[in-house]
Amino acid sequence: MDWGPAKQRAARDLGLQRAALPGNDEVEDAVREHIAIFHADTQPAELRALRELAAQWMARLAEFRPHLSGAVWRGTATRLSNLHLQLYCDDSKAAEIALLDRGLSFDVAETSAGKGRTVDMLILHAPCPAFGERVTLCLTILDFDDLRGALKPDARGKTERGDLAALQTLLDSDA
Repeated sequence: MDWGPAKQRAARDLGLQRAALPGNDEVEDAVREHIAIFHADTQPAELRALRELAAQWMARLAEFRPHLSGAVWRGTATRLSNLHLQLYCDDSKAAEIALLDRGLSFDVAETSAGKGRTVDMLILHAPCPAFGERVTLCLTILDFDDLRGALKPDARGKTERGDLAALQTLLDSDA
């Protein structure tokens, strides 16, 4: 779950105002600390397997300018994490048609694209050979114009997403 929805759920479950919760950077730091303490022996290999799977799907979906986001991009993913790709399409139905043409089945959901806007998310269950099981692949369909601000860095200088070349740089640096 992304930090925003996770914090909203936590605030609701705890009966708190969302403003009383930590910022995204603090949450990410806590997740990294948890991983270092409890998953240091397994998480790096799991993250690499998810990134390699993401690279394969990004290459398959290259026509839609895919960008990896979420925990797999940020480096906090484990084998339980979903793989999030953002697709930038001129026609929002083009990705659905391409998946159908390839004989792939998927579910359609809606997700927030910011500023009160909702967009389609295509959800597939892709085999991950490294795990010997399926991984949930979430393809968020965004308008081509949304790509302009896609690589803007946050306060720490990190981007929220990266294209295949950026992902390959991450994979090469971890080798």
